[in-house]
Amino acid sequence: MLTRRLIALTAVLTLAAPLAGWAYYQQEKDKPSESPEQPSAAQMAEMMAKAAKFTQPSDHHKVLERFIGKWTHESRMFMGGQATPPEKGSAESKWMMDGRWMQSQTKGTMMGMPMQGFLVMGYDNFKMSYVGTFISSIDTAMLRFEGDLDPSGNVLILYGTLDEYLTGEHDKMVKYVWRFEGDDKIIFEIRDLPIGEKNTKVMEIVSTRVK
Repeated sequence: MLTRRLIALTAVLTLAAPLAGWAYYQQEKDKPSESPEQPSAAQMAEMMAKAAKFTQPSDHHKVLERFIGKWTHESRMFMGGQATPPEKGSAESKWMMDGRWMQSQTKGTMMGMPMQGFLVMGYDNFKMSYVGTFISSIDTAMLRFEGDLDPSGNVLILYGTLDEYLTGEHDKMVKYVWRFEGDDKIIFEIRDLPIGEKNTKVMEIVSTRVK
C-alpha cells in the first residue's frame, strides 16, 4: 500500500513541476513590459557631440594627405648592416571612406620575387593614435601597427608585432618609420627591435612622387 502511495506521490510531483513552471511563465509574460528609461535631451546632445568628435576625420588625418598620389620607389634589404642591391617599384595612394582611411597599393619585387602590397592607415580619434594594417602577395600574415607622429611633425612612428616563420619567433616587436622629406620624398624603414640597439634596420624604401 505504501509503495502505491509513493508511486502516486512521485507522479503528482513530476506533473506538478512543469505545470508550475508553465504558470509562472504565463504570469511573467502577461506582465506589462517596462520600457528602458529614455535619455534626456542633454544626454542626447552629449552623445551626438561624442559621435561627431570620434567618428569624423580630424586634423590628424590631414597628416596622411602627404601619402596621396603616385610614387616610384627603390627598396633595399639590410642584413648585418649590409644593404642588398636596390629593387624598383611603384605605389599609388588614395583616400577611402570619406577621408577616414588612406589606402596605398604597391607593386614591385622583393628579393627578386614579384610582389604586390596593400596598406590601409588612419587615425583612431578615440584611441588617439595612428593605426594601420598591411597585406601582401608574398605572405599569408596580416601586419598591424599603431603609433604617433613625432614632435617635429615629419616622422610617423608605429609599432607592431611580427611572426617570423624563418626562425619560429612569434609576436616579435617591429618598428615602422615613415620620414617625410618635403612634399615629394618619403623614406620608410622597418626595424627589427629584438636584434639589439645597433643595425636594427632590415628594410628601407625611398619613395619619390611622380609629377
